[in-house]
Amino acid sequence: MPANKIRIIGIDPGSRCTGYGVIDSDGFRHDYVTSGYVKIKGDELPERLGMIFNEISTIIEKWQPQTMGIELVFVNKNVDSALKLGQARGAAICAGTNAKLDVGEYTPRAIKKAVVGTGSADKQQIQQMMKLLLKLDFEPQSDEADGLAIAVCHANHMHVKSLGIGTKVRGGRWR
Repeated sequence: MPANKIRIIGIDPGSRCTGYGVIDSDGFRHDYVTSGYVKIKGDELPERLGMIFNEISTIIEKWQPQTMGIELVFVNKNVDSALKLGQARGAAICAGTNAKLDVGEYTPRAIKKAVVGTGSADKQQIQQMMKLLLKLDFEPQSDEADGLAIAVCHANHMHVKSLGIGTKVRGGRWR
């Protein structure tokens, strides 16, 4: 990895499928390192959360990112699903903080806006933009494309923050 770049992991948490993407970035140019998704097995939630923690910990150990971005949970109609998603997110955050990574949190809308230009982009648009931006010779699966998009969003926000511009919002998050 070039000296002026930082390695970033993006996590798209899910209680059944957790996507991830790893990039090297200098804030302007983003280089693809790896991506994928973890299919979460098990019937009981504690077992699935343990698997998320262990798998993300293994990915972090293998690829050695220096920082992590993760999607914030939003409550839609199904509160139970939002709670499970929040717990999956917590397991992934614990894996990152256990590895001493700083963690940036981003809303789905901010992630979409950062990579597609509109906060209402659909899954297909994110997949195609990740293929284009990262010069991939394949179209990433939806969850891994989301993980890559989160990593790119985090890179962009870190760069803006390093310049001392941007808007800090409630809870210390940047948008």
